[in-house]
Amino acid sequence: MLKKYLILLISIVVLTSCVPREDGSEKKTVLLVSAAVSLKDSLNEIKKQFEEENPSIEVRYNFSSTGALQRQIEQGAPVDVFFSASKDLFEQLNKKGLINQSLQMDYLGNSLVLITNKENESLKMEDLASEDFGKLAIGTPETVPAGKYAKEALVHDDLWESNKKRMVFAKDVRQVLSYVETGNVHAGIVYKTDAMTSKKVNLTPVEPANYESIIYPAGVLNETEHENEAEAFFHFLQQEQSLEVFEQQGFEVLYKGDRDVE
Repeated sequence: MLKKYLILLISIVVLTSCVPREDGSEKKTVLLVSAAVSLKDSLNEIKKQFEEENPSIEVRYNFSSTGALQRQIEQGAPVDVFFSASKDLFEQLNKKGLINQSLQMDYLGNSLVLITNKENESLKMEDLASEDFGKLAIGTPETVPAGKYAKEALVHDDLWESNKKRMVFAKDVRQVLSYVETGNVHAGIVYKTDAMTSKKVNLTPVEPANYESIIYPAGVLNETEHENEAEAFFHFLQQEQSLEVFEQQGFEVLYKGDRDVE
């Protein structure tokens, strides 16, 4: 029932995708971008820049866990551009012919950190083996890529089984961050970029070799009804001003574009 409701809401957005401006002088095309919630701050900043340069286009975001967004697209949600936090889930849509082959890219990279509330001491992964350790929050591994990567790191360090009983699973990475900020859990594992948005947490890097490389692909949907506008947004993401926004938020830019590559 909830899935049908979400798709209905997205459909309403598309049905009103050309809306009059308040002065009645021109209609705007509404571009619907479904994106992993860990991209929220960066994409909101890019939205302002894009709309200034493209006043006839309004960008509307649907932020959620990548797993939830993937299911919505598979069930027919009318999305124009998809920004995933999981290469695997993105490729599942690719195999079903849902992503435009000529308008997709491996765009960003990220990494994991172990976080604790500022009122407590920082922890390292090996500290999670302690029996005195409290609750640990991660994203639900089946639907939240950050949770999947966190599980991989815990399994690698032989910490998964011993922490199962005190594990708290969250709907997305921002919920994990919130749990730690409010003291509802002792620690959490999130993306570095999300931890950097908070002044309330300590962060310790998780060894990158202990989990799959974190890649954020982006692509235009084949079923978009706004191909020109979607392509314009896709190419705007490749411009230097957009790349700089993501770098400032702590992402690694994988798409080099016209940058010099040594």
